[in-house]
Amino acid sequence: MSDMPMLVTLHVWRVPRPKIGAVMLRMPLAGRRLRGVRFAKFLGTGTGVGFGPRDADLTRWAALVVSDKKIEIPGWDRLATAKATVDLTPLTSRGTWSGRAPFGTVTAARSDGMVLALTRARLRPTRALTFWRAIPPVAREIAAAPGLLARFGMGEAPIGWQGTVSVWRDAADLTAFAYRQPEHRAVIARTPAARWYAEELFARFAVDGITGDRAVLGWLEEGQI
Repeated sequence: MSDMPMLVTLHVWRVPRPKIGAVMLRMPLAGRRLRGVRFAKFLGTGTGVGFGPRDADLTRWAALVVSDKKIEIPGWDRLATAKATVDLTPLTSRGTWSGRAPFGTVTAARSDGMVLALTRARLRPTRALTFWRAIPPVAREIAAAPGLLARFGMGEAPIGWQGTVSVWRDAADLTAFAYRQPEHRAVIARTPAARWYAEELFARFAVDGITGDRAVLGWLEEGQI
């Protein structure tokens, strides 16, 4: 990757049901139509309570873009009834996405302000069922986690290619959930032996700004700041 400053932007749209077909037609080629990007993924979303087709939210779609400058995404805003844009600075990242390390190797430390956690995994087909069975207790736990401001599931396909986005009041709240809550800690401990993932990525970002309608992100009313 180049030495130029990296801009990471998460775009999330809410679309009306009559436009879902138009969005699905755009999805296969959406990333190829962008110019001047280092990395881009267009994603379906879900509630984050579970994974798979039954959790999908066909009225919400997202794009994660890594670029050297601000990138316009043509057409999507016209289809949407609401949109939120989150500007991010990578803090930590490990793993790969489609064989690449999209955020480079970053180990920046920052503890003040909102942070966003992104997880993404490609499941091994033979391990998917045990993974899905392990997730519900973690989903219930995160819903009540102190400092959680927003969350939703995301993925490149309804089955097997999935992840989560969560926004936290600060890094301390995220760390407390990730390493001290028993259900989540148990899943982390189980992962190496279970070999759920054929590929995985975990990244943490500083939230530099949020514009638009935060409700599109699944913003929790009590978390409004």
